[in-house]
Amino acid sequence: MSSIPWQEKPKNSNDVVWRYSENPIINRYDIPSSNSIFNSAVVPFKKGFAGVFRCDNKAVQMNIFAGFSKNGIDWEINHEPIVMKAGNTEMIASDYKYDPRVVFIEDRYWITWCNGYHGPTIGIGYTFDFKEFFQCENAFLPFNRNGVLFPQKINGKYAMLSRPSDNGHTPFGDIYISYSPDMKYWGEHRCVMKATPFEDSAWQCTKIGAGPIPILTNEGWLMLYHGVINTCNGFRYAMGAAILDKNKPDTVKYRTQPYLLGPAEPYEMVGDVPNVVFPCAALHDTKEDKLAIYYGAADTVVAMVFGKLSEVIQFTKENSL
Repeated sequence: MSSIPWQEKPKNSNDVVWRYSENPIINRYDIPSSNSIFNSAVVPFKKGFAGVFRCDNKAVQMNIFAGFSKNGIDWEINHEPIVMKAGNTEMIASDYKYDPRVVFIEDRYWITWCNGYHGPTIGIGYTFDFKEFFQCENAFLPFNRNGVLFPQKINGKYAMLSRPSDNGHTPFGDIYISYSPDMKYWGEHRCVMKATPFEDSAWQCTKIGAGPIPILTNEGWLMLYHGVINTCNGFRYAMGAAILDKNKPDTVKYRTQPYLLGPAEPYEMVGDVPNVVFPCAALHDTKEDKLAIYYGAADTVVAMVFGKLSEVIQFTKENSL
């Protein structure tokens, strides 16, 4: 496995996570057809990294594309979108695909995304090589977004976080967990975490959604997530962290009251959708105590932040609601 991307914290920074000095790492026009490239997922693959990228074209049609990198920062993204083959279903119709996540479980890489089937729902697929992709049954009925798989079975079942929603710019949203014996049939839906009261933590008072694949730590599952406040200028997205119980992940042990990262740089505040920090992937190295987070900025580009895994956990515990 290649070393994960890393940059030391600037000497004048007091932040728990800090931005890569060369952000954004992927620009909106990095493939010929694109209007924007953002909200994308990355995993270690062979001697480098592979990813599934949200690329909206110049007709603003939303689709997902495969890409590869030797160092996790410099990317070669395919110029054509992923074409799915039938996996555990023949029903692979899709009006759009966006906001993917990727995780390796057992023997293959699983991809989840927001899939257009009579409205947004959670699409599921898998690949062994990021060249051939197989689409499975949608996990849930419309409307749903932010489907995020856990990297291992919990109590013998696959587990997925999601955020039931509506068909538009959803003004509400809480995080739920669901279980499956086979990646086809999903049930045992449980509420994990709700948006907060305004007076308790306003940055996450309108809606929340799971971000990267949860990371198993000694304290439990570290779940990075986005939170939204509805301001006079529209939605503002920021990133927080929570720690879920290892064996019963619908139990929240800790949850950040302040955000970890909010839109502050020009590429986060100016773009197709201003004031958005939207995490979708994280690489970690427990031995080196390193965390590298990929996030969409202003629904336009991909950027990165870094942090010490132990410090993010400590901050979450010490600043919990």
